Amino acid sequence: MRSARVWAVLFGVEQAVVEGVEFDQAESLLVARVRVCRGARRRCPHCGRRCVGYDAGARRRWRALDLGAVRAVVEADAPRVSCPDHGVVVAAVPWARHGAGHTRAFDATVAWLAVHTAKSAVSRLMRIGWRTVGAIVARVWADTGAVTDRYDGLRRIGIDEVSYKKGHRYLTVVVDHDSGRLVWAAPGKSAATLHAFFDLLGPGRAAAITHVSADGADWITTVVRRQCPRAVRCADPFHVVAWASDAVDRVRRQVWNEAAGRGAGRRGVAVGEARMLKNTRWALWKNPQNLTDAQQAKLAWIAKTHPRLHRA
Repeated sequence: MRSARVWAVLFGVEQAVVEGVEFDQAESLLVARVRVCRGARRRCPHCGRRCVGYDAGARRRWRALDLGAVRAVVEADAPRVSCPDHGVVVAAVPWARHGAGHTRAFDATVAWLAVHTAKSAVSRLMRIGWRTVGAIVARVWADTGAVTDRYDGLRRIGIDEVSYKKGHRYLTVVVDHDSGRLVWAAPGKSAATLHAFFDLLGPGRAAAITHVSADGADWITTVVRRQCPRAVRCADPFHVVAWASDAVDRVRRQVWNEAAGRGAGRRGVAVGEARMLKNTRWALWKNPQNLTDAQQAKLAWIAKTHPRLHRA
């Protein structure tokens, strides 16, 4: 295999000829000087039409995937063309999206990492700005989102809200339980926000939904009942466990207050028993197989002395 072809594969350039590779010591960069193949020249980046040249433009660089610990860039001419539909624009290059400063391979890697790890970790690993990660994800999603229909085949969905900005702002999110994918998200947590999702979904697809899981929020129940009345409404496991844990904790506090004589004019009568009920939360909350010996002994004592709390 020719060395030029090897460099083209390493730098992720398509329909291009690598004219030379050099190391820029001033910026610690490996630079590949590239020219676009004849058949891919003077193309409009929006419609792909071959257009008349407008001017020579300028020399540009695109960030490529690092080669080991060394940053790499692709350098090429970026002439402008005159498109009958889109006017004067910078000609398309096969290895990068229009307006991007990174190659397609770089964008794809960053987008994959953003799905599987934190945005700050991606920024440090790829040596790019935190906001650049978001811009790349938006670019990749603009291409992939237009190809797939996120709302096709929805049958069982989950609806919930998540907070950000230290709990001062909210996003309403919808997930597909069958595929595990995030289907839709929008700022806010209200009936109007959720109605926007069902407006995009359409009445036909909304009628095809069979199950909807959510918490006990009234605004979610109201919208679901109106938009897909035949769907079975379910409580999601997270809130079921949370509600059950809160109920057990309420009973525990009631039993402790009774043991301490609070509210009955018997303060201090059963101080020792009330002290025994202290720090029993984890013995009541944890799965039986995860209990320590001390917690198992305390749970056995609760079953004997306070059956109401043990039943809870």
